[in-house]
Amino acid sequence: MGPNERRIEIIETLCHRRHETMNNLAFEFGVSIRTIRNDVDSLSLSYPLETIRGRYGGGVKVADGFYINRKYLKPGQQELLERLSPQLSSDDLAVMNSILKDFALKNTE
Repeated sequence: MGPNERRIEIIETLCHRRHETMNNLAFEFGVSIRTIRNDVDSLSLSYPLETIRGRYGGGVKVADGFYINRKYLKPGQQELLERLSPQLSSDDLAVMNSILKDFALKNTE
C-alpha cells in the first residue's frame, strides 16, 4: 500500500470511528507512529482533523458533522433555500426539502 492509498484509508477509518489513537492507526496500517503523524499532518491540510494530546484521550479525530464524500451547502446557500421554501407549492416544496435533507450544512466550528 502506497502513501496515498494509506491516507485515503486513514481518513475513511477516521470518518467511520470519529476518533482514534496514533498507536492504533500505526499498528493497523503496519507503519511507524511517525509515518501516521506525517499522514495526519498531510490530511489535515484538506480535511477537518484535530490532533489531541494526552496519554489516554489523545489521538486524532474528525470534526463533528464531517463525513467523507458528503456534499455540503455553504451557509448562504442553505439560508436562501430555507427563505424560498415557504413560497413554493407542495411538489416544489418536496423537492426543496429533499435538497436540504441530502445536503448537510458543513459544520466548521
